[in-house]
Amino acid sequence: MTQHQQQQWTALLSTQRFKVVQGEIKPTRTPATDEGSAGLRSDFHIDHDRVVFSSAFRRLGRKTQVHPLAQNDHTHNRLTHSVEVASVGRSLGNRVGVMMQHAGIMPPGYSPFDIGAVVQVACLAHDIGNPPFGHTGEDALRDWFRDARNAHFLTTLDAAQLRDVQTYEGNAHGLRMLATLEMYSHEGGMRLTAAALGALIKYPWTSDAPKALARDKFNIYRTELPYFERIAEELHLPRIGLLEWGRHPLSYLMEAADDICYAILDLEDAVEIGILDVREFEGLFARFTEYEKVWNLHDVKQKCATLRGIAIGRCVAEVAQKFMLHHNALLAGEFPAKDLINLTDAEVQEALIQAKELASNKVYRHRTKLVTELASYPCVATILDVLVPAVHAYITRGGEQLTPRQHLAMGLLEQHVKTEDSLYQAYMKVLDFVGGMTDNYAANLAREISGVGIL
Repeated sequence: MTQHQQQQWTALLSTQRFKVVQGEIKPTRTPATDEGSAGLRSDFHIDHDRVVFSSAFRRLGRKTQVHPLAQNDHTHNRLTHSVEVASVGRSLGNRVGVMMQHAGIMPPGYSPFDIGAVVQVACLAHDIGNPPFGHTGEDALRDWFRDARNAHFLTTLDAAQLRDVQTYEGNAHGLRMLATLEMYSHEGGMRLTAAALGALIKYPWTSDAPKALARDKFNIYRTELPYFERIAEELHLPRIGLLEWGRHPLSYLMEAADDICYAILDLEDAVEIGILDVREFEGLFARFTEYEKVWNLHDVKQKCATLRGIAIGRCVAEVAQKFMLHHNALLAGEFPAKDLINLTDAEVQEALIQAKELASNKVYRHRTKLVTELASYPCVATILDVLVPAVHAYITRGGEQLTPRQHLAMGLLEQHVKTEDSLYQAYMKVLDFVGGMTDNYAANLAREISGVGIL
C-alpha cells in the first residue's frame, strides 16, 4: 500500500513541463541544473520565480482584495494577499510533507520542502486571473455579455464558446494566464511544472460541465482544455466525466491557505481603516491564546498582529492534521467534505465561520465598498461598449470596413486581434485585455473614452 501511494505521489509531483508547438502539446524538460545555476534552484523554485517575475503577478498590486481603490496604503491588495497566502500555504505544505515522510509515503527523490514549494507556487498564482474590482469585476463582465441588448454580438458562437464568453471566471483566467498568455505566449505560457498547475486547479472542469452550470465556478476554458487534459494525464488525475477531473490533493491545501487568510486578514484590514472595532477582532481569536498576554498590548495594530499570528498557526496545525487523516481519500479523489476547513476542530471552525459572518455583515456591505462596487458596472460596460462592437465588425466584416471609431477602438487592444481569428478567439482576447487591467487603469480608461475626462 505504501509503495503504491509513493508511486501516486511521484506522478502528482511531476516536474514535467509542456510547450505548444503548432497546436501540438509536447513535453519540454527544463532541469533545475540547466536553469538554476548548477542546481541551486529546484524545479519548483523555478516555478516560483516565473510567477513572481511575471507582469500579471505584478499587476495584482493594483487590483482589489476587498476594498476597491482603497485610500489606506496598509490595506491588502491582491498582491499582498497572494504573498501572504503563499506563506501560509508553504507552512501547510512543509508540515504535511514532514508528516508524509514520517508515514513513509514520501516518494524517493523528494523532500517535505518540495510539498511546501508546490503549494507555495499554487498559492502565489491563485488570484493571477482576477479582473479589476475583484469578484464584482467578474460579475460586471458576465453581466455585459449576458445582457439581452448585446445578444446579437454572440449569435454565431456555439454553446460551449458562449458559456465561456458569458462567464468570466478568475480561476479559469488564472490557468489561461499561466498556460497561454504569459512568457511563451500561446506556446505553453509560463510552462510551469505539472505539479504546480495541478495544485492550482480548484475546479477541474469546464464552463459547461454540470458543476459549473450549477455555480458558475470552473477552472478550464475551451482554449486551455487540451493543455489541461495533458496535465491531468501526466498527474494521473482521475477522470470523472467527459469535462471533469478529480482534484490534485495539494489543491486542498492551497484552498485552505486562501480561506484562512480571507477570514482573518480581511477583518484586520477592517480594523485598520476603522470599519471594525478592535474588540470584535479580539473576541473572535483571543480563544486561541492566553488572553492576558494580548490584553496587555496597548497598540491596536500590534494586538491584531499578535492574535492573527496565533490564529493562523492554530489553523495550519489543524488543517495539516486533517489532510493526513483523510490522506487516502484525497489521493483516491474521494474526499468526503467540501474542504479541509470544514473538518477542523470545532473551536477553529467556529472562529473562522464567525469571522466570515462578521466580514459579510460589517465589511463587505459597508457603504464605501458598495458605492465603488456599483460604479464598477458602468466602468466595465463603458469599455466593452467600445471594444466588442469594433471586434465584432472586424471579424465579421473584415478589417477594411470599420468605422473611424471602430478603427480607434481596435488600436486600444494590447493583444492584437487578427482577421483569421474566430469570433470566440477574438472575444477571449477582449476578456484577456479587460480582465488584465488594474482597478486604476480600468477606471481611468472608462473615464477617458467616455469623454468625461477629455479636459
